Amino acid sequence: MEANSAGIRALKISLVILLVTTVLQAIVVAFSGSVALLADTVHNFSDALTAVPLWIAFVLGRRVATRRYTYGFGRAEDLAGLFIVFVVALSAVVAAWQSIDRIFNPQPLEHVGWVIAAGVIGFAGNEAVAIYRIRVGRRIGSAALVADGVHARTDGFTSLAVVFGGLGVLLGFPLADPIVGLIISAAIFVLLIGTVRSVGQRLLDGVEPELIDRAEHAIEHVSGVVRIERIRLRWVGHRLHGDAVVAIGDHVVRLDHVATEVEHSVRAHLPNVDDFLVRVHSDR
Repeated sequence: MEANSAGIRALKISLVILLVTTVLQAIVVAFSGSVALLADTVHNFSDALTAVPLWIAFVLGRRVATRRYTYGFGRAEDLAGLFIVFVVALSAVVAAWQSIDRIFNPQPLEHVGWVIAAGVIGFAGNEAVAIYRIRVGRRIGSAALVADGVHARTDGFTSLAVVFGGLGVLLGFPLADPIVGLIISAAIFVLLIGTVRSVGQRLLDGVEPELIDRAEHAIEHVSGVVRIERIRLRWVGHRLHGDAVVAIGDHVVRLDHVATEVEHSVRAHLPNVDDFLVRVHSDR
């Protein structure tokens, strides 16, 4: 509950920051005609929208498990990830379409200084959101929130591309603006590849190999354990569930005591673990 509350608070604050950034950029787009800035504004707005499904997912994660949803509702974060993929892809298509249209139908770019300033604003807003989301995400163990923070940081660098496009126009290269818009679109698609991989891994119950290493390290140091026969972990939202089968020496009498020690050791090494079941048998 505390982790969910912290996640929701981070999403609320970052949503406000990104919306303010988007509005400021949209005002400059209206009187400058910059498609590079338009592409960046659309992307920043889509990035702000990604906070909404994550917000809903955190709220659902508070609900207790039911007889139908016995693992609870933490997997809603993964479904939110699918929505994020769709929004990012849509923003890339819109940005590319606007840029290509401006290449074939060029229009003069006005108020270049304001365009450059808006690009700097976009970078500052996204970087502030990135730092905040990543810090909170790591503290509560939310991979989705950390990934969204990295997403915002990448968006910040695309805002810097707008600055370079404006500088190109000032140097006498008017096509720099739509060309930078296309570069931003390509950067969004590259970002999308990593997002799809991350979401797909979660949907297939994939976990980071280092988490398995840490769990194995925790179990190996429990007195009486001679072999780890199986260990499994899966993410359910920003919490971990798993189980293990371990073998103990013949001299160990209290199997239940070893199982309890294994569970406590894993929880100590992996604070994000909610449920971890341990089956112990004698090594004979």
